[in-house]
Amino acid sequence: MKEKRRLVLLFGGQSAEHDVSCVSARHVLEAVDRSRFEVLPVGISRDGDWFLADATVDTLKSGDLPDRLEPSGSAWDPLPRLAELSSRGPIVVFPLLHGPLGEDGTVQGLLELVGVPYVGTGVLGSALAMDKVAAKEILRGHGIPQARYKGLHVDELGPSESDARAALLTNLLTELGPHVFVKPANLGSSIGVIKATDTPSLESALEAASNYDEWLVVEEAVTGREIELAVLGDRIPQVSGPGEVRPGGEFYDYADKYEDGTAELIDDPDLDPEIVVRFQELAARAFTAVRCSGMARIDFFLPDDGRGPLLNEVNTIPGFTPISMYPRLWQKAGLSYPALIDRLVDVAVERHSRRRRNTNR
Repeated sequence: MKEKRRLVLLFGGQSAEHDVSCVSARHVLEAVDRSRFEVLPVGISRDGDWFLADATVDTLKSGDLPDRLEPSGSAWDPLPRLAELSSRGPIVVFPLLHGPLGEDGTVQGLLELVGVPYVGTGVLGSALAMDKVAAKEILRGHGIPQARYKGLHVDELGPSESDARAALLTNLLTELGPHVFVKPANLGSSIGVIKATDTPSLESALEAASNYDEWLVVEEAVTGREIELAVLGDRIPQVSGPGEVRPGGEFYDYADKYEDGTAELIDDPDLDPEIVVRFQELAARAFTAVRCSGMARIDFFLPDDGRGPLLNEVNTIPGFTPISMYPRLWQKAGLSYPALIDRLVDVAVERHSRRRRNTNR
């Protein structure tokens, strides 16, 4: 009988997306094929403590897994434990961590040092995609159309009530307005995203976003449809059909995604076939441009003004909750949730083997 591969599932984390990661982990744990994998759930608390979360699996069986993760098992030092597990047999790590200190290349760098295969994009691609300013600049260099934007550091805001700040606010609304969205550059799940409609609200939005990150993005508010595609693979990625998000509120914010459930998610939107092909082509180009691997959800706008698809964001660790578009789109394409996890692991192992050949490791 073929030896089971150990699947180390990392979840929780120190970012503002801690709760989202826990919800995603709950459903991945439910879907994993236990005949193929021996699962080791490893939690990371909000304070950065790593621990073996066996109790999480037991709680899952009772159907009462909490969304918030607190240390409950023995401490788990990743460097020696992963090295030990790797020496004992086949292993792959699934870092289901959203946001900074998980999705931004930091954990991926640790896994590279240990020399174990892991699901998802590597160090460079993770860091690029996490930083919206850097990602937009890379995508612009590859000629991929995007909404108009401006990236800035909090130092550029200038002192409150200064002439420099007033000029900056006026220029941003003149160049990108009349309405704009302000986002922290290194965060997801729409946390810290605020719409601004005038100078006072723009100043307030910039101040709020600066609580999450020192780099900020200001984008034009695009009126149109929100389209998402799922990408799977490595050097030659597969792209799913499109899905459409119809927000329950003014835009698809955190509450709409994870709390209220008022957004409408459509996995067979009414789109012209030529537009669908265009979306898929741009999604594949974005995936390779940002050096993604394994998985990514690529988000687009389809503006009402006829400009055609505009790329919004590249998400290298998309949500795996019941309403998350990434697994849903692959299920629509005929790839079940367990089969999707299997495929992600296979891609991770194949990429790791190739990189070992390239580095003589």
